[in-house]
Amino acid sequence: MSGLAAGVGVDAATLTLSHESLPAEEVVSGTPTTATRELTTLNGLEIGIWEMTPGTATDTEADEVFVVLSGRATIAFASSGLPDLEVGPGSFVRLAEGMRTTWTVTETLRKVYVA
Repeated sequence: MSGLAAGVGVDAATLTLSHESLPAEEVVSGTPTTATRELTTLNGLEIGIWEMTPGTATDTEADEVFVVLSGRATIAFASSGLPDLEVGPGSFVRLAEGMRTTWTVTETLRKVYVA
């Protein structure tokens, strides 16, 4: 295990993150920014915090599961036939490697992910 040591805790809801602008080709509307902070790895899996400010952007997903800590968004799945997914605090979601998504964040969204 690397990163966060065993027996040490952090407040994932208030942990300071450094935001960056998204590449212009990923932004659909608004001026969303994102931040990622890896907390640790466990058995080859990365565990961390990801956050996006309001706006709409596209993404190609990693194989991951996540739990939303705060905020709200709609995730649209391109050409998969899946319905749009509304997420908010407590939502638990699984995404598959290569899925094309469009995230519309209405309240800054923070999630804990395992990928």
